[in-house]
Amino acid sequence: MDERNLKDLLYQEFARIGKCLSSPKRLEILDILSQGPKSVEALAKNTDMSVANVSQHLKVLFNARLVIFEKEGNFVFYELANEIIADFLTTFHALSEKQLSQVQQIREEFLNNQLGLDGITLTDLASRMDKGEVLLLDVRPKEEYEKAHIPGAVSIPIAELEAHLASLPTNCDVVAYCRGPYCLMSAEAVKILKASGINAFRLEEGFRKWQQLAK
Repeated sequence: MDERNLKDLLYQEFARIGKCLSSPKRLEILDILSQGPKSVEALAKNTDMSVANVSQHLKVLFNARLVIFEKEGNFVFYELANEIIADFLTTFHALSEKQLSQVQQIREEFLNNQLGLDGITLTDLASRMDKGEVLLLDVRPKEEYEKAHIPGAVSIPIAELEAHLASLPTNCDVVAYCRGPYCLMSAEAVKILKASGINAFRLEEGFRKWQQLAK
């Protein structure tokens, strides 16, 4: 095999990953799976797709060796095939923000202009938690919290937040976090908290960024 053939074969394999990532929905599925294993039904609910459509996207991801699965009873659970894929997604998001100004504009316009939500950074969070000034709220699903979470965080999934409002302290601020800067569960949580008279903020970077910095 000469050098040209070798390069052609190599880049053909690279292109398999690129082709797989050309779908917005597949990118969203990978983003969700970066938080932990999910059933096909849970992915369908999170992405507003049918189970059949999600299954088709998962088949493409599986063929590209980006996801793996296992069966538990009548359910099939998918997860990322390797931790390096989650690292790649974080880098991919950062690259998109840097090279495509629309990415950050869309996020900031929605979170800041439409919702009027302020965020705090991980650095600010650490400082305020050390002083006992804030309660950190993890609003991701319970199974994601149980797999890994920011130390000191209290788990109240977004679907259960309204039922637990009375148990939250009123003498300190609340900071809500979810999966990352493009996950809107923390934004929804802040709206609910503010509507109840609680001074609340969203963590800008989210869990995935904290996890990277903690390595």
